[in-house]
Amino acid sequence: MYRDLDVAELAARLGTADEPFVLDVREPAECAAWAIPGATNVPVGQLAARVDEVPVDREVVTVCASGSRSATAAEILSGTGRRVANLVGGMAAWAGVYDAVTMEFGDVRVVQVRRRGKGCLSYVVGVGDTAFVVDPSADVDVYRQVAEEHGWTVTRVFDTHLHADHLSGARDLSAVTGASLHLNPADAFEFPYVPLRDGDAFELPGGVSFRVAAMHTPGHTRGSTVYVVAERAVLTGDTLFVEGVGRPDLADRAVEFAHSLYHSLHDKVLCLADEAVVLPGHYGDDVVVRPDRPVAATLGELRSALEPLGFDEDAFVSWATAAAVPRPPNYVEIVQANSGRSAVPLAVLRSLELGPNRCAVSA
Repeated sequence: MYRDLDVAELAARLGTADEPFVLDVREPAECAAWAIPGATNVPVGQLAARVDEVPVDREVVTVCASGSRSATAAEILSGTGRRVANLVGGMAAWAGVYDAVTMEFGDVRVVQVRRRGKGCLSYVVGVGDTAFVVDPSADVDVYRQVAEEHGWTVTRVFDTHLHADHLSGARDLSAVTGASLHLNPADAFEFPYVPLRDGDAFELPGGVSFRVAAMHTPGHTRGSTVYVVAERAVLTGDTLFVEGVGRPDLADRAVEFAHSLYHSLHDKVLCLADEAVVLPGHYGDDVVVRPDRPVAATLGELRSALEPLGFDEDAFVSWATAAAVPRPPNYVEIVQANSGRSAVPLAVLRSLELGPNRCAVSA
């Protein structure tokens, strides 16, 4: 017999010594488009003939789109004596699973909230009884729960830029908490918000500075903004990742935006101290996510690890524009929704954001 496994348990075991063998039994094209990192693909119709490819010394977790084909695969494998679990809800459920890691920077706590099925990262920054939220996803109750667990009241909400790959929860979180909403007007938003200015600084209780801009970093979008927390953590959004940089080609002006991104990185982000901890807005499939560690790197580590950060401007622009992959087919509708110009029902929009993020150019 096989057992049912929920997505939260799977997320907690990935990247640990208890990591299971994840077997994706969808068709190859489905798996290539979006899969759990590290999964092995054997379509359910081929499983009986290829069962020797499945290990016998680890628990096997079978995965499909919604849990039906994977249940069939789990039945086949359990009949061979293997320990098997079927992922309940499949990839549809995986899209909605979150976990979190808390970091301490002096008196400031930064909670990295990870949406595992999208590779989306967002942050709750708190000290005393007050917190700010940066880049919330549409599941706003996740952030309310984090704030409640830490005894925080959310007073300000920020986005790092106008997102194209997933729905922003910034407006909704602002509405349900009464927090002020802060956005960079260089990206076009058609709803009320507090405009950010380059160099704005916002204070958390205790005199800890949560710097907003002096770090306006156009390149991924015109309004991309990096937030510096207590001089020690840098919330880089889609400007800089632990495995690459933000895509400059989402606005049909790739060369122009790539030049802007180069200057944002070299004139602003890379001027910070090597010890500054980079906390990005996304991570890709090649990044190992562990339940007890944030997705993060120091700026000094990234200077050494990401070769394109050492390119001159012309070489960087050539690399960034040539390495970009095809734009997400759903990005127009999501941008319209996040900017306040869409009348598409939420249920339809939520289906559009299923799948991985495609906002990075990997080094």
